[in-house]
Amino acid sequence: MAKKELPEFKGDAIPDFASEEEEREFWDGYSFAEAMERGVLEPLDEPVELDPELAVKIRERAKTKRVTLRLRVSQIEAAKEIARKKDIPYQTLIRSWVAEAIRREQEGRP
Repeated sequence: MAKKELPEFKGDAIPDFASEEEEREFWDGYSFAEAMERGVLEPLDEPVELDPELAVKIRERAKTKRVTLRLRVSQIEAAKEIARKKDIPYQTLIRSWVAEAIRREQEGRP
């Protein structure tokens, strides 16, 4: 199956998307570094002030490490379907399941 062409981001306006799925696919594949290299985006001269809670989340996210985990195709498809219903990426859903299982184990709960 050929990969669907997504709208191109010119840098001055966010493109219109036909669906949330199309928008999610677009931003998942968008490279801000590449956009800066092409001159579509320019660095700011002054620092940006972030909400403190957001800054903490960004720092915590930077501490993640990629792992390879082999799952059955049926498990991945089931996770994708559940994630679609919750309107979140399936990787985020799986990560939350792992975090919850770790928390339960640490608390001695089944």
